[in-house]
Amino acid sequence: MSATTYVAIDVETTGLDPQTDSIIEVAAITFRGNDILDEFSSLVNPHRPVPPFITQLTGITQAMVDDAPTMFTLRSRLRPKIGDHVLVGHNVGFDLGFLEMERLGVGNHRLDTVTLASILFPNAGRFNLESLVHYLGLPNPNGGQTHRALDDAEQTVELFLALRERAMQLQLNQIDELVEVGRRLGWPETIFFEDILAERVRTAFEGKDLRHRGRLPRLFNPGKLEGKPAVPAEKPRMLDPELVASMIQPGGNFSQLFDSFEYRPQQVEMLDAVVNAFNDGAHVMVEAGTGTGKSIAYLIPSAFWSVENGRRVVISTNTINLQDQLISKDIPELQKVLPFELRAAVRKGKSNYLCTRLFQQMRHTGPSNDDEMALFARILLWLPTTETGDVAELNLRTPGERLAWSRLNGENASCTSDHCAAEGCPLHVVKRRAELANVLIVNHSLLLADLASESQVLPQFYDLIVDEAHHLESAVTDGLSFRADKRFLEAILDDVNKTRGGLLADLQSRLEATLPPDFATQFAEMINRIRREGQSAVIRLDEFFTTLTYFLSEAMNTRSQFAQQIRLTPAARIQPGFDEVEMSWDNLSRHLRAIYDGFVRLAGGLDDIAEQFDVEDGEDLKLTLQSNARSLEETRLNLDGIILEPDNQMIYWVEVFKERISLHAAPLHVGPLVQSNIFEALETVVLTSATMRTAGPDAQEEANFAYIRERLHAYDVDELAVGSPFDYKNQTLLYLVTDIPEPNQPGYQRMLEDAIVDVATAIGGRTMVLFTAYGQLSQTAKAVEGPLADRGITTLAQTSGGSRQQLLDQFKRPNARAVLLGTRSFWEGVDVPGEALQAVLIAKLPFDVPSDPIFAARSETFDNAFFEYSVPEAVLRFRQGFGRLNRRTTDEGVVIILDKRVITKRYGQMFVDALPECTVLRQRADRVGELTVRWLNRER
Repeated sequence: MSATTYVAIDVETTGLDPQTDSIIEVAAITFRGNDILDEFSSLVNPHRPVPPFITQLTGITQAMVDDAPTMFTLRSRLRPKIGDHVLVGHNVGFDLGFLEMERLGVGNHRLDTVTLASILFPNAGRFNLESLVHYLGLPNPNGGQTHRALDDAEQTVELFLALRERAMQLQLNQIDELVEVGRRLGWPETIFFEDILAERVRTAFEGKDLRHRGRLPRLFNPGKLEGKPAVPAEKPRMLDPELVASMIQPGGNFSQLFDSFEYRPQQVEMLDAVVNAFNDGAHVMVEAGTGTGKSIAYLIPSAFWSVENGRRVVISTNTINLQDQLISKDIPELQKVLPFELRAAVRKGKSNYLCTRLFQQMRHTGPSNDDEMALFARILLWLPTTETGDVAELNLRTPGERLAWSRLNGENASCTSDHCAAEGCPLHVVKRRAELANVLIVNHSLLLADLASESQVLPQFYDLIVDEAHHLESAVTDGLSFRADKRFLEAILDDVNKTRGGLLADLQSRLEATLPPDFATQFAEMINRIRREGQSAVIRLDEFFTTLTYFLSEAMNTRSQFAQQIRLTPAARIQPGFDEVEMSWDNLSRHLRAIYDGFVRLAGGLDDIAEQFDVEDGEDLKLTLQSNARSLEETRLNLDGIILEPDNQMIYWVEVFKERISLHAAPLHVGPLVQSNIFEALETVVLTSATMRTAGPDAQEEANFAYIRERLHAYDVDELAVGSPFDYKNQTLLYLVTDIPEPNQPGYQRMLEDAIVDVATAIGGRTMVLFTAYGQLSQTAKAVEGPLADRGITTLAQTSGGSRQQLLDQFKRPNARAVLLGTRSFWEGVDVPGEALQAVLIAKLPFDVPSDPIFAARSETFDNAFFEYSVPEAVLRFRQGFGRLNRRTTDEGVVIILDKRVITKRYGQMFVDALPECTVLRQRADRVGELTVRWLNRER
């Protein structure tokens, strides 16, 4: 049993800021090992109102705290309980932020169970207390219905004991290394592992041996990959459409194996189109309505074609969620009914995989901060168990962890995966799995980056399925874009200038240990010249961003809480002050070029002495120098393009967010790239999505593929629109509010808020509201949360700080009685089937912000940008938002449009015409709650 005494603490508060908010309840549980030594809890009078959403969250009302003691009174009772013990909390920094305002817990060691859980249980997925308690099967006193301090403190104790139990199962060499590295850094969580190490050593002396002490050997051992890549048939064998389709016909393999199988003629129609595309070597666009089951409709033909002909089929998606669905759900189910083995794999970009060589370097030099240390610990325990080295398994939580990962992944300039030992490198392993796969799943940006680059990332293929094809243009744009800020450039120069732990410092120490003095001196002079350039570059970097800040201050409010962009158009470049920006960049650019030249000379010098002297890891160091040099020069050339040498086929802009400046570049057009690298390069191409068609301005014109065909240069591509199996006419009411003012007009916002409260009250929550801007969402959330709380309904807003998945989990709970307010990421990819969601309110038609640099630049290429570009983009997004409601054939509900322009403007009918044929009602706002209930009660 541990000899350390811990105190688990938890506070409930009126808000998130210790400076402006107050404690309303406090709890402290003292424990040693499994023994509870003391418990304390008390309500606290905050001397301020308890907000309605806090009452909803905690169950603590104003009346409950008005007669409670103050924190000033409770200090004398809490101080001896806290003593000098180790404090434990879930997100302990939050609790201590409030307690330290009361001069409690100052100077105590503290342990955060969030950090420890992310290290010891990285696969938990979500790390809020309730999710971890559920994941580990721990006691949950009140079922998670409310957050009370003592309940949360009790759960924190249970979680901490579960973390100790898991840590006790680690190898001693793992614990040793965590303690050794953590002590050097002064990492707060080191005390936890010191306690575990002491306990393990004590139990070892009681009868168990001390095996597995010392450093771990090579950690990544994915096992041997058996098999050989398929050999493509010289002449492809045609698929039998009837045989392939029989899999999903009544009485077919699917219906025999899965009780939940539903025969859908639309799915068969799409499957036939995909079979014909393979047989004919054709290109086709297929819009498949919600509920079609399109993934199975293209996976079955892909499986038959790839195995029958030895030809790899690549399936490209936009989202990780769909990738996970395909590889974890759809393909395993398909494998159960196929008459042959199907090998499938996922291939992601290099940044998703750990570079084990860079991690070994970190083991040697040590992490430099707490975020790096937390990630280091997680990787140290995870790497012996992973088969992929994929960061998705690590569930990175914070910006600091993501920054730390950028220094360890395969995209880092210092990663030399092409020259690493194949069996010890995740990138080699995933490459090998891709070569062995019949079906290979990738994402859009990797697909185009591979097709457009000289060095292929993906194995050769001729047949391609693109799902979520409506995102192809934006995904390719993102993949070919560039971004840099001061912190990014500082990180590059920091590695140059480090005298300990950096690349040059490591190289110099190894050369001094290996080479004769005269050789070592020559290399030291080369390294010092590079460092001098690096130090000068740091000065010039400060000057450049100071000059850029001054230029931007004349054009925008650099202290705005919202991101602001200014396009670097020809007109912007002749504004006063930009010539000074150009000069300051030119000064910096010369130093960056000198560093690049120095790296190249240094790498050449290492090459020259390679045969004469055996420098430790000399080949690795040379390759790292060359890789860093290439990365630095690519960055410099990109910034040269932004500042000095603009290309008229690129879009350039500067963004300011929270006083942080970043520089950006993106391609003006991606259609030609898609045309040359997909349609002209591949034999079979199928583009599919639930939303590909838009309606034209002519009332007689049906929805068509013209817009996406033009954007992707899909000029010679066949098309097919497959309907949905849903009975929208009888299942979905489209309610167009007639008397609401247009957006941004007086009275609009108030009527929007009233409509949300009316609908949510009438149907007991079960409502999602989609916004186009965070500002309006935040304003609306503040206005409706009080009235909704009075009616027992919770407001879940995207601006409240929870992740999208956390908000959805709360919304989907049985009897949740909640309203969910979301922006862009909630318009698609959200699946809430059944009665949990019965009303979707759309606050505004989802037009792009006119000032967005990419949107503005592309708009300028149209004769009538509004009808030819802005409206079609908005229609596609609108259709995605509409699709959030009906997810199963039995789902029913109401979609309410609170933007009068859908009725009053010429283009409004284009939005309505693009939707499935549902029941349309034009009615006043004050009847929206009543008529929603009547529709759901089938009083039609």
